[in-house]
Amino acid sequence: VMVWLRRCTHYLFIVVVAVNSTLLTINAGDYIFYTDWAWTSYVIFSISQTLMLVVGATYYLTFTGVPGTATYYCLIMTVYTWVAKGAWFALGYPYDFIVTPVWLPSGMLLDLVYWATKKNKHSLILFGGVLVGMSLPLFNMVNLITVADPLETAFKYPRPTLPPYMTPIEPQVGKFYNSPVALGAGAGAVLSVTMAALGCKLNAWTYRWMAA
Repeated sequence: VMVWLRRCTHYLFIVVVAVNSTLLTINAGDYIFYTDWAWTSYVIFSISQTLMLVVGATYYLTFTGVPGTATYYCLIMTVYTWVAKGAWFALGYPYDFIVTPVWLPSGMLLDLVYWATKKNKHSLILFGGVLVGMSLPLFNMVNLITVADPLETAFKYPRPTLPPYMTPIEPQVGKFYNSPVALGAGAGAVLSVTMAALGCKLNAWTYRWMAA
């Protein structure tokens, strides 16, 4: 019974984090419609996706103890997002408005650190967290490059539910950030270490709670 309960707790957490990561991803794609805030939103959503990825992947990785699990977790996020993005058809958006598997390389880096340090959790937290935090904003920019021109898409597929103050306007590129990738990577690298530690701690708490 305890094994069954522990597994249920584990899989429930994986599903919750992966679903939330999917929702964040959809928002991160949606921000190109709000072109005046594009870079600001890019930084915020890149960081949020980084943190959701690293806490879930670290938890899953330390739970199984098998290098490669973080990449598998990122694959789950990717498939969830692809399925959810299918809803764009119903909303009338073009299907090229979809994410590329931006998490997979970051998950591979996490697995590589875990494998190279012989499953050392402290190295996983420090080095893995930094690598994921620095890499995901970069790959997220690749995702941004692959979609159609933001302004053209925004005007061609207007959102009827948008309030007037969120109507697409010419972007003020560089007004706030000269390099959104660098800003997202810098902030993500610092915050991801904390979230990686939380992922390891959640794993320990799961076992402790189930053993009580």
